Amino acid sequence: MEALEKGSVYTAVIDGYSSEGLGIARVNGAVVFVPHAVRGEEIDLRITKVMKTSCAGEIVKIHDPSPERMEPECPYAGKCGGCAYRHLTYPEELWAKRQRVQDALTRIGGLDLTVEEILGAKNPEHYRNKSQYPVGADGSIGFFQARTHKVVPIRRCLIQTEAADRTAQAVGEWMRRYKISAYDETTGKGLVRHVCVRVNRKGESLCCVVVNGNKVPREPELAAYVTAAVPHTVGVLLNSNTHRGNVVLGDKYRTLFGRNYLMDTLCGLEFKLSMPSFYQVNRDQAEVLYGKALEFAGLTGNETVLDLYCGIGTITLCLAKAAKRVIGAEIVPPAIRDAKENALRNQIENAEFFCGDAADIAAKLESDGLRPDVVTVDPPRKGLAPEVIASVAAMGPEKVVYVSCDPATLGRDVKIFREFGYEAKRAAAVDMFPGTAHVETVVLLSRETNPLTVEVRMEVETGEVKEHPTYKRIQEYVQEKYGFKVHTAYIAEVKRMVGLDMHKAPNAVEQRKHEYHPCPPEKVEAIKDALRHFGLIAE
Repeated sequence: MEALEKGSVYTAVIDGYSSEGLGIARVNGAVVFVPHAVRGEEIDLRITKVMKTSCAGEIVKIHDPSPERMEPECPYAGKCGGCAYRHLTYPEELWAKRQRVQDALTRIGGLDLTVEEILGAKNPEHYRNKSQYPVGADGSIGFFQARTHKVVPIRRCLIQTEAADRTAQAVGEWMRRYKISAYDETTGKGLVRHVCVRVNRKGESLCCVVVNGNKVPREPELAAYVTAAVPHTVGVLLNSNTHRGNVVLGDKYRTLFGRNYLMDTLCGLEFKLSMPSFYQVNRDQAEVLYGKALEFAGLTGNETVLDLYCGIGTITLCLAKAAKRVIGAEIVPPAIRDAKENALRNQIENAEFFCGDAADIAAKLESDGLRPDVVTVDPPRKGLAPEVIASVAAMGPEKVVYVSCDPATLGRDVKIFREFGYEAKRAAAVDMFPGTAHVETVVLLSRETNPLTVEVRMEVETGEVKEHPTYKRIQEYVQEKYGFKVHTAYIAEVKRMVGLDMHKAPNAVEQRKHEYHPCPPEKVEAIKDALRHFGLIAE
């Protein structure tokens, strides 16, 4: 295979898209990623960077432009790093996103499962109900250029609301008028870091200015500038973030004007939103997403449902309308407070909420004997930690409904679920973020075997019947003999440690990149003793 050279020009056909929305071409056996390319186009491309396993390129000439290519309506296309698909027609964008999900489930997840559909947005513009504008060291307000922290000044964005854009511009005018400094991340000096805006269905907005300190000069004037530009502003907040790094919001808030929350309606329910609470940024498509999740759950009104990563309770309370009992868990305390208030506000009495890490909550509920019929998970982009999967499987729900914002981690996790006896049965994609490369997915996993029951297998050669203990039996043995509990993830770790065939273990856990505390030595020995007791390893 002839190696590609930087600066050389080659002719190739674009045959697909990367997870970031780049066109993919193959030249002399090498993969080349090309921005602003369209599937099916024959192009001349110049190699701009040669890497170990791939290359980056740029378009020199398009021989035959695709009918799916369009001139971007956004004047910042190619400069701002927010949108990847402004050069594609919307049907082609939907094809790219559905294929991304399909590839992840097939190649990473090892599934023979077809993504049923991708549900596109009726209105793919001005859909974001939450906006975060970084402020450059020179005072410019906009969005980061792709793969940099250079702020591209933007006055009007096609995916943000007009109210959010006007709010950001008003903060910029206030900074210029009163010479308020901007934060410089290279020095750690300066004041204003971000402008965050939430907008509800009625058009009301909540503004939060993030600063490197506890106060700023001319605070009353800041509130006046914002409310003059956007009269439907219900509150102006100041957030203190003095930590260097990429985290946008700090922990301290102060209200400069109005109130510190926003009300909104979703799926016929009313929700209270504080600034840090998680809430889907596309309200209309969130209703489509939750509708698909409810369809996959197939509730009849008699089920107990556990909802992990529940946020302010949006999915939880939607589930509550169709279930007997729902339990939500979330690590962010303000979100749990909002979730409890939202349940009371909507007169929902069959929902309860716990604050804590998903792995800890799941493990506690499992040890308390909770046996939900359905578990729903909507984790952050990094996906599920191994102990969460282990605890969910140990509860033995009939169904797991996985809502994912990252196809790659979804593929990885459904592969792990399969080793616990859960098979992916259905999958559908939802375009929650038109214009960008992001896509949401809902997958239904059903239990093929009960991980809490004992398997008995007949050894044909000897005629001897041997018991193959489940994780539950091992846990019970250790509890009875040693007086302490062992997590299913620890059992899987020790099984791997002693060389057992994990493909035959219904609850095996793959090695993950998440932070994970190894099994303590005393529990290792207790689990080994249990494995010897059940004849899985030699005395």
